[in-house]
Amino acid sequence: MSLLPYGLARPFLFGFDPETAHELTLGSLARLQGTPLAMAYSNRFVADPIELAGLRFPNRVGLAAGLDKNARCIDGLGAMGFGFVEVGTVTPKPQPGNPKPRMFRLPQANALINRLGFNNDGLDAFVANVQRSSFRRKGRILGLNIGKNAATPIEAATSDYLIALEGVYPHADYVTVNISSPNTKNLRALQSDEALDALLSAVAERREQLAQQHGRRVPIFVKIAPDLDEAQVQVIAATLRRHGMDGVVATNTTISRDAVKGLPHAEETGGLSGAPVLAASNRVIAQLRAALGAGFPIIGVGGILSAQDALSKLQAGADVVQIYTGLIYRGPELIDEVARAFQRQRRA
Repeated sequence: MSLLPYGLARPFLFGFDPETAHELTLGSLARLQGTPLAMAYSNRFVADPIELAGLRFPNRVGLAAGLDKNARCIDGLGAMGFGFVEVGTVTPKPQPGNPKPRMFRLPQANALINRLGFNNDGLDAFVANVQRSSFRRKGRILGLNIGKNAATPIEAATSDYLIALEGVYPHADYVTVNISSPNTKNLRALQSDEALDALLSAVAERREQLAQQHGRRVPIFVKIAPDLDEAQVQVIAATLRRHGMDGVVATNTTISRDAVKGLPHAEETGGLSGAPVLAASNRVIAQLRAALGAGFPIIGVGGILSAQDALSKLQAGADVVQIYTGLIYRGPELIDEVARAFQRQRRA
């Protein structure tokens, strides 16, 4: 376990507005990673390997994209015990994101609402940060999450994804195509039948060119929303199969507010994450598993605040899981708790 219990740090961090606390935490991680002071938040690594999408994941607990959009803290986050870390979403050009305030805590529900809007320093800065990290050299798995710039019209979105794919490809263990953030105008329209078919066709074609160029075939995952009905999930599953995608990340944040009605900040625009998303995420995971069959990789994410929550993702059909909001509410001990529960489950 880490030397500094998160219970001591959380009241200090929660004394700031959410985005200030977020930046303060990332700044500290960036400064401390790779130094002896990293022991303050480091966890002993729990080995629980699994083969997925042609990759060997050292354990089944990962960090979801969105926390480290600029890939500044890969090594610091990795030291917390993650078997894999996904960073981004990165867009080809730098962009500031949406106006502040744009992050809100709902502590009564162990939840967050954000409308950050893919704020990031752009592809060049992102890749430079990735190259400085040692995470992959330690045998861990690094996912790089790509999106489109807000200023790019939705009909031209494919060009942004192809630019980003080409930029991150040499440095990724897998790439995630993010088409499900609710905070970039019209982005979720890319989940519709024709738009998704066209996008993934172009991504698949470019991936084959890059595989020949670099001498290795990098797996591609697609991140989808929890706000989909069963018919939409079936269409997405068929499209993933048709274009040779290697896996799916289920799910992103939700635009539903049913589980948090009446709470302060509940009506803020943006994506809701944390405990209220668990059921919807698990429903989509189960529908994906039914549609895709055994063996198609599913990364389950959304609402993990405990080991039992994480186990429910595996029961729904996920192969591995990612956490984000749970890390903010529970701290690094959640990673250790989940990894050990998975390890016990496999040995039982």
